[in-house]
Amino acid sequence: MANFNSQKRKNQMNKKKTFGQPQQTTEGQENYYQRMRLPNPEELEQFAVVTQLMGSNQIKALCEDGEEKQFRIPGKLLKKVWIRENDVIIVKLWDFQPTKGDVVWRYLGNQVEWLKRNGKLGKLPF
Repeated sequence: MANFNSQKRKNQMNKKKTFGQPQQTTEGQENYYQRMRLPNPEELEQFAVVTQLMGSNQIKALCEDGEEKQFRIPGKLLKKVWIRENDVIIVKLWDFQPTKGDVVWRYLGNQVEWLKRNGKLGKLPF
């Protein structure tokens, strides 16, 4: 009998206790509609596809002009937006060093499909 009670107590201790309202999960958030941001050519912004994660906050991406360049993920995006290979992003080239730049935006899956349907990603390979 003591063994049964101790097992019951362990099960009660291992249960997750929740108070108040249940927490929201981020499981299906990719399907939510958001306002689309498009690159501004006047500010040297363009579409790119991530080809390689180089560690830290550096990535390599294939730009619309067909060149692979190195980009930096700025601090405001580093923890909030997770960038993976084959993601479509907006990059902003540096005016003083055009082979490098910053990541400005990352598109979600349904947004990429919309961009493909409307012909915005014509020069990028998929």
